[in-house]
Amino acid sequence: MSWTESSHGDAETLATRVAGQLEALVREALVRRGKAVLALAGGRTPFPIYRRLAEARLDWSSVSLIATDERWVPADHPARNSNEVRNAFGAAAGVNVLELVPAAVGSVADAERGETAMAAVAGPFDAVLLGIGGDGHFASLFPGAAALDAGLDPASRRSALVVNPVPLPPEAPYPRVSLSLARLMRTRRLLLVATGDAKRAVLDQAQSQHAGPELPVSTLLRRATVPVEIHWSP
Repeated sequence: MSWTESSHGDAETLATRVAGQLEALVREALVRRGKAVLALAGGRTPFPIYRRLAEARLDWSSVSLIATDERWVPADHPARNSNEVRNAFGAAAGVNVLELVPAAVGSVADAERGETAMAAVAGPFDAVLLGIGGDGHFASLFPGAAALDAGLDPASRRSALVVNPVPLPPEAPYPRVSLSLARLMRTRRLLLVATGDAKRAVLDQAQSQHAGPELPVSTLLRRATVPVEIHWSP
């Protein structure tokens, strides 16, 4: 169990600092390997970070982005995480956005498209950025979901799995395809961002030795094979 924590004065400062860290990581990856791959969370907290990062002068055609989880909705659906990521990186000309689910979805969610997308990303991510929910979920690894144990298994060989949150969140009542904890840990850097007192309370619970196994972010902190860099602001 290993993590570091940085507190920032406000959400704007957090966004600026984390965007700067990601820019440095991308620059290093481009110099060392000629490409960079980032796995990025959805949600309200990360998108100011992405918009700032998109303003950096980088060879965006050599950078690939993939959502850490995706709703099982068609490509043109407003709830699609990849569309929000693409919009946030509108200033990053040429950036590649990979898809976890097909453009046209069937009636039953299928994780194989996610496995196919991950097969194209053979090595570790250069960075993973995660957020957390008020219930302690990250990516789409929700408490109470039938697939949660498989998703949190650090020895799993699966990169992606179907998750049906119970209950479905009313703001986005769709099945999800989520990257597994095992795949998310295959990264050179892992950042966890959160804002507000409610998320502070979730972090405090997750960091406690008495945090229950029902809190997925606690499992992340306990089982991560790379140090988790926590960034929080009021």
